[in-house]
Formats: sequence, C-alpha cells, structure tokens
Amino acid sequence: MKIINDLQFFKRDTITLAKSLIGKWIVTNINGVKVKVQICETEAYLGVNDSACHTYKGKRTERVEPMWQVGGTIYIYLCYGLHYLLNIVSCDEDVPEAVLIRGVVGANGPAKATKLLNIDKSLNGKSIVDNPKICIMDDGNKYKHTTATRVGIDYALPKDKNARLRFILKQ
Repeated sequence: MKIINDLQFFKRDTITLAKSLIGKWIVTNINGVKVKVQICETEAYLGVNDSACHTYKGKRTERVEPMWQVGGTIYIYLCYGLHYLLNIVSCDEDVPEAVLIRGVVGANGPAKATKLLNIDKSLNGKSIVDNPKICIMDDGNKYKHTTATRVGIDYALPKDKNARLRFILKQ
C-alpha cells in the first residue's frame, strides 16, 4: 500500500475525486489509536451552485472556511450538534467543493465512520497530505462503484436532491 501524498490527487474536480476515493483506505493515528479502513461510500458537494452544499451561493463563514482552501484540506463539521463528519476539499483554492466520506467498511454512515476513525474537529482546516494523524492509502487495485442520490438533503432544490452524486463500492 502506498500513501497518497500528491496534492494533485486531491485538486481534481470533485466528482472525479469522489469516485477515486472509492476503495481507497483511510488511516488515522489519533491519541495513539491506529485505525485503517476502506472507503466504501462518498458524496460529491459542488460548491456555490449546489443547494445541498454548505457554500451554496458563495456562503463564506468561519465554519465553511476550509472549503475555500486548496484541495486536500480537511473540512470537518458538527452535524445536528452531535456528530463530526469528514470531508476532503477538492479543486483549487477558492473553488469551495468537497467530498463527504459517507461510509467505510464496518461503519455505514458518515457519523459512524468518523467515530470509528476517532476523528473530531481538531483536524479541521489541516491538509491530508503529509499529515501524521490521517492519510489516504492506495492498495493498487481498481474498484467499481454504483451511483445513487445523496442522503439527508431534503432541503436542496430538486435538481440537486435528485443528482446521482453518491458513489458506493460495488461488492
């Protein structure tokens, strides 16, 4: 397995990155606890024109500031005041798009994934490249995926709610 430390891997368009992360491995080493799991589900969030995205219509607040950074930046937010969710920013700086890590093998759902990985807000705004606490690894295998609509975005416009921007590892 090889650590992906090439910033260009993360600076790609969001849909390509979301598909590329399927089958990759996410490894954390937080507070002395190492966890390594395979990514089995992602969702793409397409920035200022995507009504399901936190940066819709150019919204730029302290909370979403990491999304405005360069691809490879980690964006973690608290969902419903209870669960941290992990996103990896894509594209170039000032293109506020990201990929939600929606599921890993052994933890179906983004909140369960971050809990399994021991992720909290401390990684927010940090780069995933050359990070001693978290990395993405490639086992060299090619994985197939299916697509579906994103989950939990009932507030979004129909075009965004019905977009097939969820990518799921094909078993």
